[in-house]
Amino acid sequence: MKQPFLEIENISKTFPGVKALDSVKFDIYPGEVHALVGENGAGKSTLIKILAGVQPPDAGGIIKINGKTTNLKNAMDSIKQGISVIYQDFSLFTNLTVAENIGINEVLEKKQKVLKWKQIYKKAENALKFIGADFDPHEIVENLSVARQQMVAIASAVAQDAKMIIMDEPTSALSKGEVEHLYEIIDTLKAKDVAIMFVSHKMDELFRVADRFTVFRDGQYVNTVDKNKITESELVSMMVGRKIQIKQYANLERKGNVVLRVENLSKKGNYKDISFEVREGEVVGITGLVGAGRSEVMQSIFGILKADSGKVYINEKQVFIRSPEDALLNGIAYIPESRQTQGLVLEKTIASNITLPVLSRFCNKFGIIDRKRQRENVDQWVEMLDVRPNDPDMLALQLSGGNQQKVVLAKWISTQAKILIVDEPTNGVDIGAKDEIHKILRKLASEGTAVIVISSELPEILSVSDRILVMRRGRISGEFENDNVTQEMIMNKAIV
Repeated sequence: MKQPFLEIENISKTFPGVKALDSVKFDIYPGEVHALVGENGAGKSTLIKILAGVQPPDAGGIIKINGKTTNLKNAMDSIKQGISVIYQDFSLFTNLTVAENIGINEVLEKKQKVLKWKQIYKKAENALKFIGADFDPHEIVENLSVARQQMVAIASAVAQDAKMIIMDEPTSALSKGEVEHLYEIIDTLKAKDVAIMFVSHKMDELFRVADRFTVFRDGQYVNTVDKNKITESELVSMMVGRKIQIKQYANLERKGNVVLRVENLSKKGNYKDISFEVREGEVVGITGLVGAGRSEVMQSIFGILKADSGKVYINEKQVFIRSPEDALLNGIAYIPESRQTQGLVLEKTIASNITLPVLSRFCNKFGIIDRKRQRENVDQWVEMLDVRPNDPDMLALQLSGGNQQKVVLAKWISTQAKILIVDEPTNGVDIGAKDEIHKILRKLASEGTAVIVISSELPEILSVSDRILVMRRGRISGEFENDNVTQEMIMNKAIV
């Protein structure tokens, strides 16, 4: 029987006032895909940082690599031990070439003063070939698609001779075809005896790639089970400690007045002749393949991306939105897809982020902030969205990805906008929190808010929407009332 590549026992991590991990354990074998699952705040991100050498565990825990007890002092030490992490943002130097990104860790490790470029590019070519990537190693990374940037991150791990690769939400920004290619790469890595620690909230892909699941809940180890010995619903119940079922919330009753109307909106290279309307109390879902132009349309409505032509009406009055400030003044709020680059000020606290767009509400006539009223407002949102840890003074950068998403939601919902645009609202969010977010969006609609939800996840679109618009190659290719609509019907409009 094979020896585990990695074994951890009694690993704990305490932050001021928070026990992020409490005596957890985990092991992984060469050639195995072992999924680490749990709700946001379960401790997954903290364990990844410990294994990456970014954060030290509390005293008393044991980390073994190939049966030998070790201490991961820093990130380079972790890489030398054969552990490589591919984060959600890939952590690449986008202004450098593919080859430079693949070879940079070796250069740093060996403290090379003279760079052997021929050797660096040859090693990059071999790593790219290993995973089936066929693009030029001389290409600048920022010119690559998200899927290709991910391949660069994987190739970098291969070039470092990684024995274990940690993939954190690896499919969050990929199209269906790109996800399938990633599965092929994972199969290739498995065949070469590379261990894969896979972290995801998407049940379909977990059951596609994983051999075993280890479940964390509230920072504690729950169980480890083989994939063929558990069902999807049993795994979800184990993660959240209760039964969860994503509900269908569609309400097909006649809604209120048209609050937003868009006529023939066009932006060269992004979208063309976009026309639709949204009523008070209605949730309109917009879906389609990645690159169909969904986000770009909404960014134009919110004043981020200037349209070339077309008209926007609010309450049947034409408006000219030149900036996000104009949009807010017209009652439009936009929750962006990228929480880290567009949604949060990571170095600020949860409280500061949530109240940033509405700070003037808590100021007196002299501009002094009433901290008590501000805190009461923040506490309300933290409790409503179950942000973990429940500490408004914690910095946003210290939160897990899913909890960062909840803070972004709170930030924009608190503006009390009459038109709320939400781009990928549950990206990186666990299944329990996903249902809670759907309930919040539906509650806002029931109170009269017009809600637009952009999502690549068809089950989410079918769950939360009253009406569904499908986009393909920059145009609206289909529209459905959410009544007996299937995923196949939507996909036919997205690809044909």
